[in-house]
Amino acid sequence: MIKIKFGTDGWRAIIAREYTVDNVQRVAAGTAAWMKQSGMKTVVVGHDCRFGGEMFLKAITEVFCFHGIKVLYGKGFVSTPMVSLGVVKLKADLGIVITASHNPPSYNGYKLKSHFGGPSSPADITSVENLIPDEWNTTTATFEDYVQQNMAQEVPLEDIYVNHAESCFDLDLIRNSGLKIAYDAMYGAGQRAMLRLLPDVMALHCDDNPSFRGQAPEPIAKNLKELSELISSKDDISIGLANDGDADRIGMFDSKGKFVDAHHILLLLLLYQYKYKKLTGEVVITFSVTDKMRELANKYGLPCEITKIGFKYIAEIMTTRDVLVGGEESGGLAVKGHIPERDGIWIGLMILEFMASTGKSLEALIQELYEEVGAFWFDRDDLHISEQQKQNVIKACKEGQYTSFGPNKVISTEDLDGFKYIFGDERWVMIRPSGTEPVLRVYAQGKDVADTRNMLDAVKTTIL
Repeated sequence: MIKIKFGTDGWRAIIAREYTVDNVQRVAAGTAAWMKQSGMKTVVVGHDCRFGGEMFLKAITEVFCFHGIKVLYGKGFVSTPMVSLGVVKLKADLGIVITASHNPPSYNGYKLKSHFGGPSSPADITSVENLIPDEWNTTTATFEDYVQQNMAQEVPLEDIYVNHAESCFDLDLIRNSGLKIAYDAMYGAGQRAMLRLLPDVMALHCDDNPSFRGQAPEPIAKNLKELSELISSKDDISIGLANDGDADRIGMFDSKGKFVDAHHILLLLLLYQYKYKKLTGEVVITFSVTDKMRELANKYGLPCEITKIGFKYIAEIMTTRDVLVGGEESGGLAVKGHIPERDGIWIGLMILEFMASTGKSLEALIQELYEEVGAFWFDRDDLHISEQQKQNVIKACKEGQYTSFGPNKVISTEDLDGFKYIFGDERWVMIRPSGTEPVLRVYAQGKDVADTRNMLDAVKTTIL
């Protein structure tokens, strides 16, 4: 028996080590117990493209049905936003996604989605954790038995999502705009929906491969070299889009094959929503997002709030307040007019609509953005170090041992969630352990690519 704890975005573990049918059923039993205490009766369940998804879905369905909770399950793989939207559209009480999102292929996971169509609150997750039993004895009834009893019912989660997207975007405008789009699904769960919405995209890795060809399906520059090279080798591709394993995150490239990170996408969303669509609302971002977002929000007279890292903190705010744009550094972004959930396909469609409606290239829109807040560059290193090394670095951060990194003198620090070291002139670095992987993350914002790289290298030299 292992103690199961949820991280920044659900429980994740290595398949066949901690992530087993028995342990997944234990988590489902704790979830079911909490649902019954809360008077909940219906749960939407889906799995992504990872190994064993259908097996784990059937395993937890048996647990929920045993507890008298009806299960509405997606057929085949579905994205996390499809489950979240399904919870809302089907008026269910809770959603469960069997996914490890962007983690390496050896992982799988378990995400909780609330009735409003976004991540469950930290308080609810803690309640579930506290009810996870030490063991779960499998019942004699099978998944197929519960289907026959109508306790488990298949629902068209992908159709629900595609129909909703078609009703909210001017897809004909995008399709007829002349934009040539390259799309990398990273073997993830967004592939079918994207090809249905935009059938003319140039598609990469849109087939079934639970191993993700050995690559963690995280849509960051170093993992998307094939997409970048494809764009660079041609002169007619307007934009490149990529989604992670469960399609709730986005990566993007301009027409030259240059990576456009989540910070720039967030700024573009704010520019589009406020300046072009004339919408207002609050801006909510996590601690690792560029401070250019706060600068642009202030320029537009919009409130801006900084949260701890984890989209669940943004989602909580979106359920009670009027949020225009919300997001995190890792590519999980959300906008007004949709469920309070990060959604990589949705954000991609919004940027495409922005380009199609203005007739401007992505590069031109970014230049317009720089005219508002100035140019900058952002990058991140993921340091795979021992647990002891990681703890030593965090201890040094807490004790204030770092006063400079190479030639960069620290003039102030912030520690809302991790340790941010500010050098001035809109340059800073941040150190934080990952909440989902055995990794120490180092973030940096600088004037350009070289400046940012130099800061990251200086941090690595100092702390290791």
